[in-house]
Amino acid sequence: MSADQDVNVTLRGEMELAERAGHLFGRAREEFVCAATDLNTWVLPEVREQIVKMRWEQPAGLRVCKIYNPAALAAEESERHVLEMAARGVEVRICTARLRQETIIIDRRVAVLAGPPVQGVRTYTVVRSPDVVASMRTLYWATWESSAELADFRRGRPPALGEESLEILRLLGGGYKDETAARRLGMSLRTYRRRVAEILTLLDAESRFQAGRRAHELGLLN
Repeated sequence: MSADQDVNVTLRGEMELAERAGHLFGRAREEFVCAATDLNTWVLPEVREQIVKMRWEQPAGLRVCKIYNPAALAAEESERHVLEMAARGVEVRICTARLRQETIIIDRRVAVLAGPPVQGVRTYTVVRSPDVVASMRTLYWATWESSAELADFRRGRPPALGEESLEILRLLGGGYKDETAARRLGMSLRTYRRRVAEILTLLDAESRFQAGRRAHELGLLN
């Protein structure tokens, strides 16, 4: 660990970040913003669970904003996760310009910069210098203003459906009953219906009929 006048510290690896600075993620009261290429900021599962848990123990009135590159929507699971965040009230925008360094800013007073992996290990610089944090926040909101709202970016764009989801859409289009479709796919009825609901969300559809129409419009079943 290195320090700059006891204000800024650089931590090596996710585990050290969680141990030395993880508490910061649970202290946001007014504003929690971040910018990242995709959803893979936290590689270690135990760190991801710890950070996410602390982050979502949040008070009423906390504004949470996230900027991602389109890579965050490149896979079905990650796109579904982004939509779930948006449904919980997180403001999400998509920036087509490459976000070179992942950034988190908490309550305008502390920032975390994630460096690129070096031999599989990333460094995380925790910045408390007021002038530096203010400059980073200015850059963040400039990027925010030039980025597209999640709904606008996704409009007219086919979601990243996997082969299983496409097969479910085909079965829905074929008029199969849920029990029959679930049996053909080798999954429980409950799982099948959950997967159908997830697909409807990805297609911004309120019904199975609308989902089928949207799938054809987007060329998913051609």
